[in-house]
Amino acid sequence: MSTRAQIAIQIGPSEWAHIYTHYDGYPSHMLPALAAWTPVDILAAKEIRQVRADALDCFVPPRDPVILPRPTCQFCYLYVWQDGAWIELDPETHAPEGAAP
Repeated sequence: MSTRAQIAIQIGPSEWAHIYTHYDGYPSHMLPALAAWTPVDILAAKEIRQVRADALDCFVPPRDPVILPRPTCQFCYLYVWQDGAWIELDPETHAPEGAAP
């Protein structure tokens, strides 16, 4: 079973690229695996099957990231780069607009 996640990276004042990750998106895997990668690395990947500390397993060809005005959790987990490290954002407080609380 897949645990899908998104990695949101700010690319402009009100623009966040959301990179899809298909497998192993749960925090106990993603946070240590993401530690090896910079936002530039993740943006270059565009669409990821699985993030590992030693490699980014990417879709070929990848789809471009979705651009949204703020970090938005559309799958199980959402990760962002903050103060030089990757963190998980709470999906309850970063739900898509119009979603029930």
